[in-house]
Amino acid sequence: MAKNAPAIALKGLTKRFGNTTAVDSLDLEIGQGEFFSMLGPSGSGKTTVLRMIAGFELPTQGKVLLDGKDVTNLAPFDRDVNTVFQDYALFNHMNVFENVEYGLKVRKVNKTERKKRVMEALATVRLADFGDRKPSQLSGGQRQRIALARAIVVEPKVLLLDEPLGALDLKLREQMQIELKELQRQLGITFVFVTHDQEEALALSDRIAVFNNGKIEDLGTPRKLYETPGSEFVAGFVGTSNFFNEEQSLKLFGKKGKFALRPEKISIARTGKKAKVVEVSYLGSYTRLILDVDGIRVKVSSTDGEFHRDQTVQINMKVTDLVAL
Repeated sequence: MAKNAPAIALKGLTKRFGNTTAVDSLDLEIGQGEFFSMLGPSGSGKTTVLRMIAGFELPTQGKVLLDGKDVTNLAPFDRDVNTVFQDYALFNHMNVFENVEYGLKVRKVNKTERKKRVMEALATVRLADFGDRKPSQLSGGQRQRIALARAIVVEPKVLLLDEPLGALDLKLREQMQIELKELQRQLGITFVFVTHDQEEALALSDRIAVFNNGKIEDLGTPRKLYETPGSEFVAGFVGTSNFFNEEQSLKLFGKKGKFALRPEKISIARTGKKAKVVEVSYLGSYTRLILDVDGIRVKVSSTDGEFHRDQTVQINMKVTDLVAL
């Protein structure tokens, strides 16, 4: 390991499939022990980048460095990384213990050491008593944990997670998000997490790279990306935003330019600008409103009161909450 080297460094990384450029001259560094997410819509290039880090795809151009070492042309099993997939990729003919043990067997670890490390990995994911069960006897969340145990048992420096919670229902996803974060903190290794779910990325990550058309559109902490998005695409993809063109900005705020404004920054008040309620969606913890303000549609998130269509309300929108685009 090179001194002070990032866990992962990508230099000019490019991947073309025929005439299609999936990843375009990407430069990126991911720190040691970081929970790093690659967020973007389908086809934005994030999964292709993950596959190049893992060694499942070779770049058309550029380099992949792990701990300062160039691994661009090394096979997946020669890289100190492991991958957890959305479909778990467990062997159905093996029991849980054998599934977790498999990577150690391939690496020719002796039997006593194998047993110790498998039991430690199962205990880490809180499934120490499930070794004799087959994958078909487990719930989706339990299968996901076994896939994690199998990945961490070989003690990789980097764990790659490709939409690992995508097949789980909402409640289980939320539970597994907490467990993933705790696991990463406990292990202290670098996690690289691919997702199209912006709430998931915001909840889990130390930093997030937002992908669009094979490039990184923006990069930063969850708070930075949410509060001060670098482009209209990021403002629209990470959370929900109102977008105002120059004419609308001038009309509503007396300010010229293109701006974004988060719905929760707009408050329903006793005094303020008059607005008509066009749509109401009750979502439990808050109500999402679409208002007509001087002929301009505005999205508002409110935690106060009940609302109905065609109701007249008053709102406050602060110029200081606008994000320039």
